[in-house]
Amino acid sequence: MPVERGSAFLLKVGDGAATPVYATVAGLRTTQLSINGDPVVITHKGSGAWRELLSGAGVRSVSVSGAGVFTGSSAETRIKNNALSGQLDDYELSFEGGERLRGKFLVARLDYAGDFNGERSYTLALESSGQVTSL
Repeated sequence: MPVERGSAFLLKVGDGAATPVYATVAGLRTTQLSINGDPVVITHKGSGAWRELLSGAGVRSVSVSGAGVFTGSSAETRIKNNALSGQLDDYELSFEGGERLRGKFLVARLDYAGDFNGERSYTLALESSGQVTSL
């Protein structure tokens, strides 16, 4: 697999339609993705003192975080409205190689900041709800 540019790792938010059209959250400078899996431990006396895990069990989730410069885009406004209302929305993560991940996410955190002589910036954290699919 070739090296990919971080600038091509994009977060996109859906438009609310049944078949969503995704808009890039353009102000982001950094985007991070974590795929999480909580193991189910099935260790017992006959395990020979080694931990055993149950394959295919447990809770899987995806966490997304990002930080960037506020641009006032419609995508940023949609994220803010989702955060204020606590609504799940469709999001897509896309990568330079063409891979995409899609799913429903909740805005778990949205922070704004600004220095007196600098730009307004923000950070966000998203948590998945339901299955996240790889396209």
